Amino acid sequence: MTEKLNSFDFAARKDALTQLAAQQDKVVPTDNINMHFHSFYSYNAESLSPTAIAYRSYMQGLYAAGLCDFDVLDGLEEFLVASEMLGLRATVNLETRAFLSEYADRDINSPGEPGVTYIMGAGFAKVPAENTPQGQTLGFYRQKAADRNTDLIGRINAKLPDIAIDYAADVLPLTPAGGATERHIISAYLNKSLQVFADQADLVKFWSGIFSTDADKTVALIGDRAKMEDSVRSKLAKRGGFGYVQPSKNTFPPVEDFIDWVLACEAVPLVTWLDGTSAGEADAEAMLECLAAKGAGGLNIIPDRNWNYADAETAAVKMDHLERMVTAADAMNLPINIGTEMNKPGLPFVDDLDCAALAPFKQTFIKGAQVFVGHSILARYADFSYVSKSAHAEFGADTKQKNDFFASVGALPPLTTAIADKYSETSPLAAYVKICDSVKASRWIV
Repeated sequence: MTEKLNSFDFAARKDALTQLAAQQDKVVPTDNINMHFHSFYSYNAESLSPTAIAYRSYMQGLYAAGLCDFDVLDGLEEFLVASEMLGLRATVNLETRAFLSEYADRDINSPGEPGVTYIMGAGFAKVPAENTPQGQTLGFYRQKAADRNTDLIGRINAKLPDIAIDYAADVLPLTPAGGATERHIISAYLNKSLQVFADQADLVKFWSGIFSTDADKTVALIGDRAKMEDSVRSKLAKRGGFGYVQPSKNTFPPVEDFIDWVLACEAVPLVTWLDGTSAGEADAEAMLECLAAKGAGGLNIIPDRNWNYADAETAAVKMDHLERMVTAADAMNLPINIGTEMNKPGLPFVDDLDCAALAPFKQTFIKGAQVFVGHSILARYADFSYVSKSAHAEFGADTKQKNDFFASVGALPPLTTAIADKYSETSPLAAYVKICDSVKASRWIV
């Protein structure tokens, strides 16, 4: 039944979850969180669906979980509904890349690509209708991603005609709804090489020529799919690869446009942080101030890449940068969203917030999760989002008080289907009043 949770057939996923949820005993809760899971709607290293992510998060006792796909919100309703069925605090985010003109001469968090920054929106409460400006912009982002994919394939095919692939026939079937990424493309090229060079010796000869390595090294690489995909991606799609072209300010949308779109969707724009080693991230405060002035209301961090290194000196440098960035965000009252992504083999399912490196930031990270979960609930059922005019009227410039309020909602027991249904049946104003009463009572009032 757990295998069916990852079926491309939504009805099969829903049926599997219904049966599994009915069979489960109460799990042991933890304080760990992962608010940044990519699903198979963009790319997940274990091909996990939003339903499977919600179920596994619940079974591992996560305090809260967040979906975060590239350029799409296809898993939004599925993830939130699945989380309510299980009793799991949840939120849904979106990630993309944009161009920050003030940093056009510096790398930020996309190495080797000055001005290009990963950026997010957190806490989308619903998928915007296609005929709305927000829905049209979402469709534009999706189409631009597809255009970049087909252009990349065209350049690689010209260099490697022996394993040329077709976007519609070879790549899109690897996704449930067309949200293909660069990693899907690499997987398709590997699959095609296995078809074309059915004889192992021919396969080894082909890739040895591509990598300029001897046969033994190539054989070892082919035997490790994860390492093979990383090597092929580097050779075909990354900087210096056959299909790579240096992005310009026109390759990705301006940061300002993306932030405006996120705000129009009543979600929270997030700055994203790599590890503090680039020229753009060298001054953490300046980067946060620049993007906060444009409307960013929080920060996303992938903790694992900021401490988990075998070399003690490297780890110490990264941890120093992490502490500086968390301190800067706290000083600006920017809630922090964390997670592991799971868009690459080997990444952990969840961070251990009790480990020595992360324990000092544990409460900050948990409060950030509470803020975004609280925002998601209030936006979905009470039309009272973190960035709404109503919230501004209520809290004004007192961001700390606003964070405390939204965190208090997120700290309530996990929302369940029964409670969510009750709030859906009432008016947004009545739902808001009951949610505020719930905070005072430390339990859901329906």
